[in-house]
Amino acid sequence: MSLIRLSALAQMIGGVLVGADREVTGVASLKSADLQRLVFLSDLRKKQELLASKSKAVIVKTNEGLPVDVSYIVCSNPALAFARASAYFNPLPISNSRVHPSAVIAEDVVLPVGVEVGPHVVVEPGVKLGEFVQLKAGVFIGSNSKIGSNTIIYPRAVIYADSEIGEHCVIHSGAVIGADGFGNAWAGDHWERIPQIGRVIIGDNVEIGANTTIDRGALDDTVIESGVRLDNQIQVAHNVKIGRNTAIAACTAIAGSAEIGRNCMIGGGALIAGHLKIADGVTLLGGSGVPSSIHEPGVYASGVPVVPHADWLKNMVHLRKLDGIAKRLKQLEKQVAKQVQEEQSDSN
Repeated sequence: MSLIRLSALAQMIGGVLVGADREVTGVASLKSADLQRLVFLSDLRKKQELLASKSKAVIVKTNEGLPVDVSYIVCSNPALAFARASAYFNPLPISNSRVHPSAVIAEDVVLPVGVEVGPHVVVEPGVKLGEFVQLKAGVFIGSNSKIGSNTIIYPRAVIYADSEIGEHCVIHSGAVIGADGFGNAWAGDHWERIPQIGRVIIGDNVEIGANTTIDRGALDDTVIESGVRLDNQIQVAHNVKIGRNTAIAACTAIAGSAEIGRNCMIGGGALIAGHLKIADGVTLLGGSGVPSSIHEPGVYASGVPVVPHADWLKNMVHLRKLDGIAKRLKQLEKQVAKQVQEEQSDSN
């Protein structure tokens, strides 16, 4: 169990301690906290939840109007400070530097210091691993791939041949990196496969969620820049490029050759068409459909919010009539314009 004084933790996470210098052993939610676990207050409207909590150590933006018998770490970004505190108490696993006897490792592969290779891992010829890489049970690393130092690849993830993954990355269970993109040519009566000869290039400090798939490029490479965060069950098609520090939530699908800028935030279930560009600093709300390029930063959304089924049925009846209404409206506009023209002509 980790134990640290709030004064030391405050210095570590970029805050200022106000109140008694208590010892804490971990983090918790307001509901589940005890006397030795740290919580954070994201919104002063949750003050009543804090009053009901057992915690005596809280990260806040301001402690004005809050109980005086509680210790506070005051900082400008409580959510970020809490994330750093949680990371201190819950670090990523450390390599055990062991190679399981069931692992199959090609003869030409060199294992640098600190590398962990779990049960039933397969590492093909030409693979280059950095120091302290962790390959958990059942991981497959295809030939000539490169994995940077301190990267963790969790059980059953599959890295196809020629892929490159940077340092300090986290690849979660079931992820597939470097599978063929969806490339086919119609031959009149059947489909013929287009070989996918590009690679997947992933930068440093990237996290890829469980069962997310990233296809290799058709000719050029699929590129995920450093600092990107991809949630679970995301589809990234061939030749997609995702800019630095962009975060994408679960179940988003990105079609081939789309280019997403840096520092974007994309909500869950977004559908992004291929061969388009999304500018830096774009936020897409969940469920948005993007059929064409977005050239300016900002918040974008599409789709219809959920309504009771009976209301939806009524709206659909009106929706089916929109084309006819638009045609009648156009005719009325022409009639009104003609009438105005005639009246102006008579007045002259």
